[in-house]
Amino acid sequence: MAKAMSGQKPVKPSPDGLVASVNAAKIAGLPPVHLWNPPFCGDLDIRIAKNGSWSYLGSPIERFELVKLFSSILKKENNDYYLVTPVEKVGITVEDAPFIAVDFDRNGEGEAQTLTFVTQVGDTARAGSNHPIRIVIDPETEEPSTYILVRANLEARIDRKTFYRLVEVGTHNEGWFGVWSDGAFFDLIPSDQLPAAD
Repeated sequence: MAKAMSGQKPVKPSPDGLVASVNAAKIAGLPPVHLWNPPFCGDLDIRIAKNGSWSYLGSPIERFELVKLFSSILKKENNDYYLVTPVEKVGITVEDAPFIAVDFDRNGEGEAQTLTFVTQVGDTARAGSNHPIRIVIDPETEEPSTYILVRANLEARIDRKTFYRLVEVGTHNEGWFGVWSDGAFFDLIPSDQLPAAD
């Protein structure tokens, strides 16, 4: 993680301070974090676990409104994650992806279908060229993990039940089994590796 530049007065970050800064900005909708470039104020012991749960100092953050607020000021730079306000930027830990896609709505069929995913904090992303789906195979377990881009370098891991639903609406295309959405085809597995139906 980057450190505060020398000569700057160190600011001790806190969750309450982040909330106050966001509230003071009085932003409607998602804050424009891509436009904010405040000084780095250090790391904060906030962790987003692989299952999408948030914790602070090892204790779960159970207030949904607080998690939703923090998720709205997430920013990814290179491989590091930050919570950013107009006046401060603090580093946090993300074990896998910052969001979990917990469901999707399907409209249409075949190449004309669109799949709109929803995350655990209520963000939506319609899969397509602006919100691609990708799959990663764990080299040790050979288990697949599937992700969709939600916004500005921030992805959601598609949970298992949603992935199984995704497979149900999949089809074959040019040697691949995958899904269509918003005019784009997303590969999930080579067709010849798909287990035969019983």
